Formats: sequence, structure tokens, C-alpha cells
Amino acid sequence: MRDIADLKLKNILLEVDDDGIATVTLNRPEKRNALDLATIDELVDIFVTLPRAGIRAAILQANGDHFSAGLDLVEHHRENRSASDFMHVCLRWHEAFNKMEYGGVPVIAVLKGAVVGGGLELASAAHIRVAGPGTYFGLPEGQRGLFTGGGATIRVADLIGKARMIDMMLSGRLYQGQEAVDVGLCQYLVDDPAAKAQEIARNAAQNPPLSNFAICSAISHMQNMSALDAAYAEAVVAGVVNTQEDAKARLDAFAKGTANKIKPGT
Repeated sequence: MRDIADLKLKNILLEVDDDGIATVTLNRPEKRNALDLATIDELVDIFVTLPRAGIRAAILQANGDHFSAGLDLVEHHRENRSASDFMHVCLRWHEAFNKMEYGGVPVIAVLKGAVVGGGLELASAAHIRVAGPGTYFGLPEGQRGLFTGGGATIRVADLIGKARMIDMMLSGRLYQGQEAVDVGLCQYLVDDPAAKAQEIARNAAQNPPLSNFAICSAISHMQNMSALDAAYAEAVVAGVVNTQEDAKARLDAFAKGTANKIKPGT
């Protein structure tokens, strides 16, 4: 099993604190954190490794003024890829983002500046998205003669609906501010998204790991099932999670009146 210390990273910074919270930082600010294939490969390596390294939550952020401008068009143009070549690039993107969404570790994305194209596909694979002032969301593929290849038709359409996604791609429409929250592109809009993401990550890290694994994995799987199959799967997962020793201890504390009270709005 690969250890975090064994990861060879060039385009991404990775830090882990004493509470088991990983901070994953896109580090190509001069390229507006455009996603080249090397960066995607690093994302695969990271999100394969984190769940097996006991990481309790992950924060996904970026250096510079922008979260990510999406596909590295300079690399794409230089490589002069065939249809087959680019299909395999897209499959690698899917692998990276699937590892994020289905890995079982809560991923909180800190968003700023451009969150467009493949950058929005990356952000949509996180479980919680926190945006700051000036953050804007777009899918400009249509204006560039392109089509989404990193899961937007799955995740972005799931967040905002098919009609809004088609509008974004055809017209170049951008969402920002409260409107982005209202349509579902992010859950939070705050002045300091990094601080808010830290708060969320630390709260999530206090949950039993098995509970977080179910929340950040099983729900996505169940969305891909028929209602009947999802009901069965939910019952099975609940049977396992709700009888774990950690849950029993917390329920015992609750029954004795010693558990912390949940604050409204948290």
C-alpha cells in the first residue's frame, strides 16, 4: 500500500495536519491552475492514497487567483491528440474525480476566481463547495468548439439540472454570487472560504470514519440505482454503520444525557 510520503508530486502540494486533515493544493497559478494530464495523474494518486492513510477529511484548494480554468488547452493543442487519445485522457479524468467522490473521505473545495470547464468538473466531484467573493462558474466548451469530457454531464447536470447546463454550454453564461448558491453550484458563499472549509473539515473529521465513508460514498452509489435497489442498499449500509461500536458509544452517551447538544444551523 502506497504511503503519503511516497507520492511524487510536482503540480500539487499535499499537507496533512495532526488531526488527519489533508490539504490538497493545485499549484500551477501561472496557468490559472489549468489541468494537464500530469496534474490529473497526481489527483488519481492522491485520492487513491488518502482513504487508505487514515485521512479524516480533505480540503481541495488552489494557489493564485483562480481555482482552475479547466483543461490545459495549450497542452491539448500541442499534443494534437487523436479521438482515441483524448478518449483515454477523459477516462483518466473520470478516474480521478471518481476517486474523490466515491473514496469515502469528505472533500471540501475552496473556490475562488475562475471555476470553469474542467475546473467546474473537478469542483463538482467534491462533497462540499465553499466559494468566496468574485468566484464565477462557467462551462465555455461550446464557444471553444469543445464538449465536456470530465463528468460535467453527470455531476454538474445533477447539481443544477440539464437545462441550466445546456444554457451554460451554449451561451457561455456565468454564475456567481448568491445566484451560484441558489442554483446549487456551491453550498456556501463567504468572505473567507478557506476558513469556512477548515471549520467544515474539522467538524466532519470528528465523525466516525465509517459514517463519513457511507455519507461520502454510499449516497453517490445509491443515486445511480433504481429506487428499489437504493432502498435495499440503504438498509444494508444503515445496518452496518448504525451498529458500529463508535455509534453505540455515542448513542449511550446521548441516552445518558452527556452528549454535546447540536447547535441550530450546524
